[in-house]
Amino acid sequence: MNYEAALTIGGMKHSGEAPSLDVVDPASGQVFAQCPGTSVAQLDQAVASAKTAFGHWQHTPESDVRAMLHEIAGRIEANASELAHMVVQEQGKPLALAEMEVGAAVAWTRYTADLDIPVKVIEDSETRLAELHRKPLGVVGSITPWNWPLMIAVWHIMPALRTRNTVVIKPAPLTPFSTLRMVELINEVVPPGVVNSVTGDVEIGEAMSTHPGISKMVFTGSTPTGKAIMRGASDTLKRLTLELGGNDAGIVLDDADLDEIAGAIFQTSFLNMGQTCAALKRLYVHDSLYEDLVQRLATMAREQGVGSGFDAANSFGPVQNLKQLRYIEELVSDARENGARIVCGGERMPGEGFFYPPTIVADISDGTRLVDEEQFGPVLPVIRYTDIEEVMVRANDNPNGLGGSIWGRDLERARALAMKLETGTAWINNHAEVLPHCPFGGCKMSGIGVEFGEEGLLEYTTAQLVSMNRGGG
Repeated sequence: MNYEAALTIGGMKHSGEAPSLDVVDPASGQVFAQCPGTSVAQLDQAVASAKTAFGHWQHTPESDVRAMLHEIAGRIEANASELAHMVVQEQGKPLALAEMEVGAAVAWTRYTADLDIPVKVIEDSETRLAELHRKPLGVVGSITPWNWPLMIAVWHIMPALRTRNTVVIKPAPLTPFSTLRMVELINEVVPPGVVNSVTGDVEIGEAMSTHPGISKMVFTGSTPTGKAIMRGASDTLKRLTLELGGNDAGIVLDDADLDEIAGAIFQTSFLNMGQTCAALKRLYVHDSLYEDLVQRLATMAREQGVGSGFDAANSFGPVQNLKQLRYIEELVSDARENGARIVCGGERMPGEGFFYPPTIVADISDGTRLVDEEQFGPVLPVIRYTDIEEVMVRANDNPNGLGGSIWGRDLERARALAMKLETGTAWINNHAEVLPHCPFGGCKMSGIGVEFGEEGLLEYTTAQLVSMNRGGG
């Protein structure tokens, strides 16, 4: 990789003052580059720069903000090949999927640019005009995960810019380069200090969540880390958007057409090698269809090419890091020891890298770790059921509540059941689909707030009521 990574603070590139961070290529398991480390003093400098820039950025005309976001989208698009290759090397996913990630980042940026910030008229009478306006918050702190490093950075940065906030972003230390490079491209367009990048792990993350100069934290990642951010943010009453863990259930009804849905179930379960918050992670199938669907899924799993993301023959790349790989191995081993049937896969692949084949696990039930915990990897437990009311209770009996799905031919029946799911999103004959115009967020332990669409945009604002007395001075 011919990229000299740097922090961007105040529109300028900076070397790190903390020890450099090793970045591992998950396809080889070897360090391929080092990322500059950020000191707490540099974080303070980045926040100060963002706060200074906010003084003028918050008054930027709407038309100028929209135009700059479209120009940023153009810069990302012009550098799509470089960014996609960075994503493959640091994250591991196949190049075609990385190219899709970059393309979606471009589209998401353009959509966000064209969103309107509404002014709501509360009263318009002879005596009073009362309007609810939306104003920016200030400095937004962003912490992103390692599974979709570029895309989720766009999800955090672009609505913040559209609402005229400034940003300090910290990418996951496992996948920093695509975000650092994108921030450099953004700084070719926006004034100095509007978007700043820092790096690091727990120390810098904690310093961001407690920093008095940051007005809002937006975080995508694990529930334990989200809780830590919430605790850190409490002293300064920061606004929060937290998109946290999910253990999404899918329920296949007895009238489902397996010819129609089996492929979609496989794709939405194993999206990004299962390393997607909103992937389908536990599949409940009616007894009458159970073995047929298990075998269909296993056949699809065996057909996948698993290997380097730079090899076009491969549809599956590695698990992103060794810690996650070992966790997946632990869950599958526990399932096997508890009598589950490993239909295909089930063992780490030999050789270098963090490769694990797509795995289907049958004859498993609730109470097994692979069902109860979020595996976040290429393993799908398939659970048998006979009674729909009972399985709805089982699907909801989980601390997470990000997404869920119902699969069947009778759409009105499926809709009625979907409404009973305790989730932020309930899909019917689909799963894991997120769209720029549809609000997305979790309930229960899966987070606070929503992203996307007008509802997500307004999370980066504070309301101000302007009330004008028309009765005279």
